[in-house]
Amino acid sequence: MSIVAEAPGYIQVFSDGSVNRFAPEIAHASTKSSVKYKSKDIIIDASKPVTARMFLPDIPASLDQLPVLVYFHGGGFCIGSTTWLGYHIFLGDLSVASQSIILSIDYRLAPENKLPIAYDDCYSSLDWLSRNVNSEPWLEKADLSRVFLSGDSAGGNIAHQVAVKAIQNKAFPVTLRGLLLIHPYFGSQRRTELELADGSAGDVAMNDMFWRLSLPEGSNRDYYGCNFEKAELSTAEWHRFPDVVVYLAGLDFLKEKGVMYAEFLQKKNVKEVKLVEAEGETHVYHVFHPESEATRLLQMQMSEFIDSL
Repeated sequence: MSIVAEAPGYIQVFSDGSVNRFAPEIAHASTKSSVKYKSKDIIIDASKPVTARMFLPDIPASLDQLPVLVYFHGGGFCIGSTTWLGYHIFLGDLSVASQSIILSIDYRLAPENKLPIAYDDCYSSLDWLSRNVNSEPWLEKADLSRVFLSGDSAGGNIAHQVAVKAIQNKAFPVTLRGLLLIHPYFGSQRRTELELADGSAGDVAMNDMFWRLSLPEGSNRDYYGCNFEKAELSTAEWHRFPDVVVYLAGLDFLKEKGVMYAEFLQKKNVKEVKLVEAEGETHVYHVFHPESEATRLLQMQMSEFIDSL
């Protein structure tokens, strides 16, 4: 049995189809509000399974309702979890900074579960939200007219796809106000300038490997889930697309695609599209350094975007 795909320290895929994942340090949920927020794990769909971690900030008595932010973790669709320590700290602190309820989704991973399974799993979390708003105590002050989607890397990709699916559903039960995409992970068959540049071979090979593991059999990088230009929305549907902010990292190999995504939305006349860049920072720095000055700034910027809508 040989290794056919590997991201050292994160995942190994073997010739018989088995997968070995290496989890970094994880955090356990706690309903004790010792750091200005509390957290708990919930089941979205036991049959798949899809789970989530919910973060609830200490709520001032003066606040009647809180926005809800649904977050999708990154990891090339193949690794990652809301239980990872970096995600737990980042999202817990973000719930406090933004005074929002955060629902962080653990969707099924590729290559065992290829796309579009991750999209379907994450979309189902919004159905769970609408069904449980009157029965889940932590959603007592949830304002489903102010729901935001966010995620980093592959999770940013998922946030876009969930928004597309929601726009296509005229009976969608919540109101999406905005998308906050952090270093989103997109691709296409046509190579970008950065992908063709000297010194990019290693990054290109790693990206291609994750796409190969996650795309449906017989698909290439022009699959709609990879190439955002393949989205099938009408002009009227694009006009209903929520406001979008794309966060970039100056040293991120995926920065170019993030800029192209924003330009694509602007051409589709999406109401509001913003780009915010963290100069000198690397891909998903907020996960690896959740208490850094750059991460605190990102949390403040995200909070301001949420407050503005």
